Amino acid sequence: MKSVFDNYLKIESALVNESTVGIGFNASAIASAERGDSMKMLPLKVAKQAEILARTRNLSSAREAFKPLSKSLIQYLADHNITGPYVEVYCPMVKASWIQKDKKINNPYIGGSMRSCGTIKQKRGASQSDCQLTGNERNQV
Repeated sequence: MKSVFDNYLKIESALVNESTVGIGFNASAIASAERGDSMKMLPLKVAKQAEILARTRNLSSAREAFKPLSKSLIQYLADHNITGPYVEVYCPMVKASWIQKDKKINNPYIGGSMRSCGTIKQKRGASQSDCQLTGNERNQV
């Protein structure tokens, strides 16, 4: 499982930095790890979602393909009550969540000046939000 989340975090980092470099390799590694898992910890859909992400060719399609993979891995963490070292973050602008390791928000779905847009989801309903759009930015989302 560690290799799945390590590869996932590399994809998240590439998207944050508005790059597609390494996404195909890391997504393929997730699919291979899931398929090679004799304990079948993750659902088969994770491999399929990772394969779709691996086939993307541009930043926009990679970001879209990252959403269902993130949702599945977040569900896995929730189902298994795994809290650390991962943090779930939600972006209200794209209505999608992702996983990251620290509490400094690095949004993989929106680049540039919106990199810190998101809400950290914490237990007991507490949250931290840093999401402010200018009129021009609202039109770009």
